[in-house]
Amino acid sequence: MEKSIYTPDMTRVIDIEELTSLEKLFTIKSPNGELGHEPGQFVMVSVLGVGEAPISISSSPSRSNGHFELCVRQVGNVTNALHAMQPGAKVGIRGPFGTGFPIEKMRGKDLLFAPGGLGLAPLRSLINQVVDERSSFGRVIILYGTKGPSDLLFRDELDEWVARDDIECLITVDRGDETWDGHVGVITTLFPEITINPRNTIAITCGPPIMYRFVLMELLGKGIPESQIYLSLERRMKCGVGKCGHCQIESLYCCQDGPVFNYAKIKGFEEAL
Repeated sequence: MEKSIYTPDMTRVIDIEELTSLEKLFTIKSPNGELGHEPGQFVMVSVLGVGEAPISISSSPSRSNGHFELCVRQVGNVTNALHAMQPGAKVGIRGPFGTGFPIEKMRGKDLLFAPGGLGLAPLRSLINQVVDERSSFGRVIILYGTKGPSDLLFRDELDEWVARDDIECLITVDRGDETWDGHVGVITTLFPEITINPRNTIAITCGPPIMYRFVLMELLGKGIPESQIYLSLERRMKCGVGKCGHCQIESLYCCQDGPVFNYAKIKGFEEAL
């Protein structure tokens, strides 16, 4: 009998790392040995007796090794329960679901990543895949912005990307503090710092809804064609398989048609983001 898409596979949390006061990184044993995901996909995570929530996969398929990673922000009942867990705890996993980033189309191209805040979590999966296959891509530019220094995710990896001579990584915070000596300003203030070849550049962005409009203006202002811009969206996903309708944007379902969208295909839906 074929397994139901609504039945989670029970697995275990291997490790938990605190990233910020609100986010933790969970390393989870892959059901059946390998998750088999693409960068940009998500899973439905369930805690028995509490509920289920969609979480983007933060780890790259190139680094799976029998486990995967989820960056979880503490914002509700399910994420509260996850944050209260210790390594060894059991969780349910359904998926992976949704569309991933079209990495084959990106080979040989320059890549411009523009994540904001928690938006780095799903983009990290693709960034590390690109890093592991670095010779297959052109320039790699990362523009990352958060509210403040204490909100920066994956600090060790950010330091590594900044230090590499084959990655251009610029970081900004909306408001600095006494510990911060870097760039201050919203993410769009980083765009004047870079020059690109728009015809050979693919842009990838993810962040809070209010950010998209302004980042898109910058990307289009740089001359990048709409068909070469990709957005990762998450919108009230409940079932993960296009049945409940909670994540519908006009005629699209975030859980199946997304969460990765080509901007040319969703242009005009901006008000619904």
